[in-house]
This record gives sequence, C-alpha cells and structure tokens, in this order.
Amino acid sequence: MDAPDHEADETTPWSALHRETVARLSVAGIENADAEARWLVERAAGDPFRLVAEQPATVRSHHHWRLMVERRERGEPLQYVLERWPFRTLELFLDRRVLIPRPETEVVVDTVLEEHTRVGGPVVDLGTGSGAIALSVAVERPGTEVWGVERSTDALAVARANCTGLGRRAGSIRLVEGSWFDPLPDALVGGIGVIVSNPPYVSDDEPLDPVVGDWEPVEALRSGADGLDDVRVIVAGALAWLAPGGALVVEHGADQGPAAADLARSAGFSQVRTGTDLAGRDRFLVARV
Repeated sequence: MDAPDHEADETTPWSALHRETVARLSVAGIENADAEARWLVERAAGDPFRLVAEQPATVRSHHHWRLMVERRERGEPLQYVLERWPFRTLELFLDRRVLIPRPETEVVVDTVLEEHTRVGGPVVDLGTGSGAIALSVAVERPGTEVWGVERSTDALAVARANCTGLGRRAGSIRLVEGSWFDPLPDALVGGIGVIVSNPPYVSDDEPLDPVVGDWEPVEALRSGADGLDDVRVIVAGALAWLAPGGALVVEHGADQGPAAADLARSAGFSQVRTGTDLAGRDRFLVARV
C-alpha cells in the first residue's frame, strides 16, 4: 500500500517528508531508498538534511519535492531527477540529453592526466557529452588548452551549461560542434598531447538494463554490430592529430580490450596497453605515438 502524500500546508517538516519518501521509494522497488530519499529532500530543501529536518517545507519546495519523488517512482535515474551529480571534483548539471558519467570514466581521467604530465600539449575530448572529462582536465590541470567535441546539439548545450558553472576556471575550454575530428582546426594537426574519448561502444543487439536503455540517449550508447564502429573511426583518425609522443585514451566495453588494442596497432601506434577500472576489468585503450 502506498504511503499517503502530504498536502503542502507549511507545517509539514522535512523529516516527515523524508520518511514518506523512503516508504514510497521502497514500494517502487528502489534498493537504496533511505539514501536516495535524503538526496531528494536535500535537493528540494536546498540545504543539508541535518539543518532542515525539523523545519517546515514551503509550498514551493514541497511541490519540487513531490515532482522529484514521482519521477523517481517511475524509474527515472536519480541523477536526472536531481539534475546534478558529482564527478571527481565537479558537480555536473545533467539531464536526459547526455549520458550519466560513471565511476570508470573517472579512472580514464586519471590516465589522461598521467599522459598529459608526460607529453604536455592540448587535450581533446571527443564526444564530450556533459563535459565531464574536458572540464575535469581543465580544473585539475589549470592552463591546459582543452577542446570538447560533440556532434549532438542538445548534449553540447549541457556541456556549455556546465562550463558556465565553472566560471573563470573554464577559460581554457573550447567547445565545438561536429563529428569526432571534423570541427577541430587544422592548427591542431600533429600537435595534440592527449586525445580522449568515451564513445558509444554497445552493440546494436546487446540488451540494456531498462534504467539505461529507457532513459539515456541511445545515440551515445550503441555503435554497430560489435559496438566498435565509433572506436574504429577515432583510432584510425587519431594518429595524424597527435604530437610526437602523444597518447590516445579511449573507453570501451569490458570485453572489447583485445579488439581495441588490435585496432590501435593496425593504425600504427607503437605502444599499446589496456587500462583497467577499479574492479580490475579491461575498460580503456591507451595508445602512444
């Protein structure tokens, strides 16, 4: 039986709305109901739960809370409902126009920074989406020239919003619209230190968890019969753009490591390895000129 929905009466404390949220999310089958309820309450209240627990919800904040809980009950990912999510040192604005950044991509950024320490030069993020990788590099490596390329106009709008949120720290980031290398200026040919990408890499017939397949943009997920169509394009084109000693870092599926490495060797990269995520799974290609 569903928990009753409180009416907004300017007397209901956030602690009561938190209890109701836990009950409703539990009925909806959400495993981490208590933690998610706290996040939803804090988002609606605008302050940490410990500060607002016994304060009454205003009519406006109560309405915001109710809409968020209803969206989560319908199965919409928490990150989209909250419209923000942490990624490394950032808090990113997110909605359904972009993929939700995953922890394994945070490990990819570690490798990008390591390679950049070695070779220097501009960093180019192909398929920047929300801007998670590009913005992280710009913030954690101040002064680095960073390019974010995105072919989706909608996704690029999200990345630009996140750049705006960084203020002066985003001054070294250039966001351009187009497919992979197409919108980059000729001046970058042979001079890029690190090219990084988290491209689509799910095969067209691979089943997806409904929380992913029903909500996240399919064009950012699927890439041909074996999931490697976009990886092929990136690997084949990268060598001409990289500076001597430069590196290509490309995220891929856990079972695609050998295939991605073969593509890099065939393209002419001399040093090729497969990086692993925190669970020890093969998750990204690292190929040096």
